[in-house]
Order: sequence, then structure tokens, then C-alpha cells
Amino acid sequence: MPAIVNFTPLPAPTDSAPAAANVLRGDPRQQVWNLLSSADGHFHVGQWASGVGAWRVNYSEYELCHLLEGVVRITADEGEDRIYRAGDTFVIPSGFRGIWEVIEPCRKIYAIYE
Repeated sequence: MPAIVNFTPLPAPTDSAPAAANVLRGDPRQQVWNLLSSADGHFHVGQWASGVGAWRVNYSEYELCHLLEGVVRITADEGEDRIYRAGDTFVIPSGFRGIWEVIEPCRKIYAIYE
């Protein structure tokens, strides 16, 4: 039987950042704690944290986000923007294009399906 995945304790994080060509402002250094990837590589679950900054995004995956800390603004290329704060939960659909902006350093739980 597969083991249940717990979010504590977290493993050592992987450091990352958006591609430099996508960064619009700031220096959004990021950390990823990927806790589970399915055998077929289509499903991932974990935590992610980022410093302040803004960058372009182009989603080929679906992502469920639950903010644990901070404030983010997500702006669609069509102009609609929404602000999310700690405690908010939302889904970014596959095909979404726009800007992800971290207004206050944030941390989220994610579940991604590609």
C-alpha cells in the first residue's frame, strides 16, 4: 500500500526562480518542497515560497493553490486581476497567461496536474 504523504516535516527545499526573461520586477527567489510526483509525472504536490517580484506565466497545467502566508496578485493578459491573501484557495486553469506578482513574501500549498 502506498504511504500517505505528510506535509511535516518538510524535506530540504530546492531553490529556484522564474526564467530571467520572464521577470518584470524584483528578484523573486523561490523555494520548492515537492512532496509527491506521480509515477507518470503528471501530478505534483508540495509547498512553494517566493520573495517579492513579478513575472510572466504561461500555464500548461492546472494548479490548485492554497496560500499559507503573504499576498499575491494574479493578472490575466486580458486585464482582469485578483488579489489573494493567506487563507485563500484558488485554481489556475491550463492555458492561463498573465502575470504572477508577489506583493508580500508568500508560501503556498500546491497540487498540479499536467
